[in-house]
Amino acid sequence: MGRRVAYWRGRRNMSQQVFADRLGRSKSWVDKVERGVRALDKVSTLRQVAAVLRIDPDLLIARDGAVGPEREPAADGVEVVRAALARHPGLLRAPAAPTDPVVYRTRVAHAAAAYNHGRYVDLLRLAPALLVDGHRLAGGGQAEQFLQAYRLVAFVLVKLGTAELAWLAADRALAVAGDDPVLAALAAVPLGQALRAAGRQQAAFETTVVAAHQVAPLEPGGGSAAERAACAAALLQAALAAAEAGDRSAANEMLDDAAAVTEPGGPERAAVDAARVVAVSMLGDGRRAVVAHEALVGAPGWQRLPIEHRAAHLVDVSGAYLRAGDAAGAGAALLHADRLVPAEVRIRPAGRTALAGVLAVASRPDPHLLALAEATGVRRIDAGSSGDLAVSAPAKGAKSPREGPKLQDRRTGWVGVEGAGRAWAGPLAGGRCPLAGCAGDRTGNGIYRN
Repeated sequence: MGRRVAYWRGRRNMSQQVFADRLGRSKSWVDKVERGVRALDKVSTLRQVAAVLRIDPDLLIARDGAVGPEREPAADGVEVVRAALARHPGLLRAPAAPTDPVVYRTRVAHAAAAYNHGRYVDLLRLAPALLVDGHRLAGGGQAEQFLQAYRLVAFVLVKLGTAELAWLAADRALAVAGDDPVLAALAAVPLGQALRAAGRQQAAFETTVVAAHQVAPLEPGGGSAAERAACAAALLQAALAAAEAGDRSAANEMLDDAAAVTEPGGPERAAVDAARVVAVSMLGDGRRAVVAHEALVGAPGWQRLPIEHRAAHLVDVSGAYLRAGDAAGAGAALLHADRLVPAEVRIRPAGRTALAGVLAVASRPDPHLLALAEATGVRRIDAGSSGDLAVSAPAKGAKSPREGPKLQDRRTGWVGVEGAGRAWAGPLAGGRCPLAGCAGDRTGNGIYRN
């Protein structure tokens, strides 16, 4: 319980002294509570502490895995979206009342805001109706809005570890794009993510490179803003796919091409810089990735990225810190991500696995990190033990950084390699989408969300 108190005090940006003053207690009393020396054994005291922390008392007394109730709604939301995607759009009944295009545009914008602020459960609640109504409007000049709805669904499904559904949503987005090269490039971004999440880096690379070339400016500074943004986003996915495959030359080429179509100081250029950090880490140079990351967060473009993008990048960069031998830095990155978007660490399989990876190597973990792990239900345990996450020994004779200690979430079946950024392999049925019967999957961070 003391760790939970310390965690929530940190979330509220209160020092021990400020917290003690608000409770009418001494700093020593707070310190003893957080270290577990003094128990909160009186209901009245527990309620007082919870009131100062502005949380429900149950968050302080809940047992392993009970805290973080958003995990269950997320799982339920995925199942509702799965059912919506399983219904073929052409077989839907005609609506009793027509869908207002203006209202639909507002709803899509609301869904995009939910995603960009890391409210993934809210997006899952909005998604089914957006998909149904979007199909009814797609033929009436609303293809771009309908495509954006599918993109958002694909993005959040990749994050939540359901890559096969993400592939299906991205494929539907590509179908909506039709012959419009800009829309096709935008649809290729989540498709590339889905392919990467399934470990199909070659397919991800080819798909996104082709899409990017269709909208690439013919001369420096040419093309519309929409074309340049779509081109850059697709190229970043190609770069990350190449980095995951160990192709340094191709990754650097794609990153340089993406930088060439973005403006310095803007969010698109910051996204390129973020992707470069992740790519460098994937290629095994943790120290250089950390240096690049710290330069990025000190630049003005960092704050112009959506909060979701920043939090997801911090989860990714925790692997770079581990590669550089800085477990404390990795833990700090995850705590920062949790402050920005709790769902990135508490719900997203990659975030939970990253947290387990830090705990596996940190000799003296930050108390706030331990409190986060306890609140999230993530524990450091030996391979073969029961629990949410297990940490196994390194593979014998492992030569690649992607063959390091494996981390498995026993709830989801997701397996990742410690410090490998976003290279998480999901439990696909033979690597193929069970709904559409086609290869699927890829994941990514460090892309600009249009």
